[in-house]
Amino acid sequence: MPVTDTIADFLTRIRNAGYAKHKTVDTPSSKMKSAIASILKEAGYISNFEEVKVNNFPIIRVWLKYNNGASAIKEITRVSTPGRRAYAPVEKLPRVRNGLGLAVVSTSKGVMSDKEARRQNAGGEIICTVW
Repeated sequence: MPVTDTIADFLTRIRNAGYAKHKTVDTPSSKMKSAIASILKEAGYISNFEEVKVNNFPIIRVWLKYNNGASAIKEITRVSTPGRRAYAPVEKLPRVRNGLGLAVVSTSKGVMSDKEARRQNAGGEIICTVW
């Protein structure tokens, strides 16, 4: 069955792999998914990620991070969906768990965390929230 929302599928694979205590998770590759994985790595929610080819098909392999046996990602939620886009100016970007979590925002200056978007004074589409 074809997937309509590939970013939601990516986030769901990470969430489910964390619940199942998997070491890695593979997902089809795209530039947006690579950008999201990069932000998650910088924030310390995943250990690493890399883009590899399996049977000449590009995938992203994500190494999950665990703290004392519990996944570093407590919750990862898709905010903007294909049927309901969620945009916010820089003043109204969400503060996830009073700044303890992060929101991934797609701006005109690229994909970045909500904190970086505030620094660069750029609003945009809220892709997902993580804590």
